[in-house]
Amino acid sequence: MRLLCLIVLLLAPGCTGGYASGPSAVLKAVPYIGKNEQSDRQELIDFLNVDPVNTEWCAAFVNSVLEESNIPSNKDHKYSLMARSFLEWGLPVAPEDIQPGDIVVFPRGDNQWQGHVGFYVKTVKFNDIVYYSILGGNQSNRVSIELYKQSNALGIRRSIDTDKYTTQEEQTNGR
Repeated sequence: MRLLCLIVLLLAPGCTGGYASGPSAVLKAVPYIGKNEQSDRQELIDFLNVDPVNTEWCAAFVNSVLEESNIPSNKDHKYSLMARSFLEWGLPVAPEDIQPGDIVVFPRGDNQWQGHVGFYVKTVKFNDIVYYSILGGNQSNRVSIELYKQSNALGIRRSIDTDKYTTQEEQTNGR
């Protein structure tokens, strides 16, 4: 299963030049594909620093992958375990500029605070509906690659390289 998912990642359009959130962020996640919150509970606890059986863990997974990739995570955010907190992380990305490794946030459940977050792999179109292929944690209680409707995405974010980018406020003020 993991080998098949790695092949999908490598064949995804745009994957040849590295990933937007860093050259290895998505590849760091690949060894976890198939890990289940029940059968691989202790391994996931060690990686996530939360118990996946008792915690919604998609944001913890993204944070842990980012940290393992030496990319600033969202762990300092007041609500770091909430998927929607990633809407304030990094820089916003327009859908037409999405690249493998970007982080995508989706709604989940009936409450405005609920969400899901994962790494963009590629775009897939079925029956005139556009989907994002997302590598993430807590997708059917495991790490997997699943399809989500592009139209449901709340936001797309990309890592900020503090040496190369200014803050959003500085960009707005023309600095």
